[in-house]
Amino acid sequence: MKKQLLPVLLCAAVGFSFIAGTVCAEEPGEDKAVTEAAALIDSIYVQEWTPETDDLCAEAKAAWNALSDEQKELVEGEEADPDYFGRDTGDALKDDPLNGDNIGEKEILVVSFGTSFNDSRAKDIGGIEKAIQEANPDWAVRRAFTAQIILNHILARDGEKIDNIRQALERAVQNDVKKLVIQPTHLMHGAEYDEIMETFEEYRDSFETVAIAEPLLGEVGSDAFEINEDKKAVAKAIVAEAVADAGYESLEQAAEDGVAFVFMGHGTAHTAKVSYSQMATQMKDLAFENVFIGTVEGEPEETSCENIIEAVKNDGYTKVILRPLMVVAGDHANNDMAGDDEDSWKSMFEKDGSFDSVECQIAGLGRIPAVQEQYVSHTAAVLP
Repeated sequence: MKKQLLPVLLCAAVGFSFIAGTVCAEEPGEDKAVTEAAALIDSIYVQEWTPETDDLCAEAKAAWNALSDEQKELVEGEEADPDYFGRDTGDALKDDPLNGDNIGEKEILVVSFGTSFNDSRAKDIGGIEKAIQEANPDWAVRRAFTAQIILNHILARDGEKIDNIRQALERAVQNDVKKLVIQPTHLMHGAEYDEIMETFEEYRDSFETVAIAEPLLGEVGSDAFEINEDKKAVAKAIVAEAVADAGYESLEQAAEDGVAFVFMGHGTAHTAKVSYSQMATQMKDLAFENVFIGTVEGEPEETSCENIIEAVKNDGYTKVILRPLMVVAGDHANNDMAGDDEDSWKSMFEKDGSFDSVECQIAGLGRIPAVQEQYVSHTAAVLP
């Protein structure tokens, strides 16, 4: 979603500052430095990159660093808050942005939505990238993210520069890449996948051979009951991982203990939302009766948190383990699923009062070796 920082003129203002062409007014008693820091954060919370973006990221970090600890707690804007720079998400130095030149003639561009959670980025996205590189030593693996808001966050907070897809494709052209393969790490053929295709079409004629591999769940299919080998493999992999992490020897043993596993995806209004229903069908087809598929957005409707709570209750399970059905354990996993706010899934399950325990496994799909192998196989399928 694109956002624009609009000029804000507050009556009774006692001072004005000019930030990136935007007038920021202060009300009486407001701290000018805090107001300016918040405005700068809002100015980079946008999905469109401009030539000024990188400088604005540096200005935002400098403004934040100039604040006292007390002032940092007061930062508040349309999107700005103390967590933007203040939340500890791990060491960014453990992540490799894969934005080097000297690519060679053969490149595999791994395109992800992205995350500002450093540890998750290194384990989930980095895990996929490393698996693809290990399987294809004669190819150069590079990275691109489609979420500019996230790219700006990482650059401003940690000084780590990651290419957006247009920048990555420009890098490939400038490095005289001849053979290009794009491997999306997205779950399905949704809106983000469409965006990749649209941008890529502008560069198709820049390479001798080009190919785009399947996302994790493969082809979407026409209805909720159309499943495929990709969905079957992913279902087996993620359930096995969740069961092992919960300390059970089998899914059946967990069921006997009253445990239901709830995998929370993002959800989408895109036609690809049927993929979530298909994953639910796949779980039933595999006789994974105590496994449920939900979505943050509640699209499709049967995947809303309220509906999943009712389904788990109706099937008689008394313990719940929540885990993200997302490649990366980022903001949605940490906040929408496992957060302490009253509208998080953990809080909603607890508030219902029907369950003896509600636990969260905060781990993205990208760190699971069997999932990594799915991406490797999808890449191999389109290599020239």
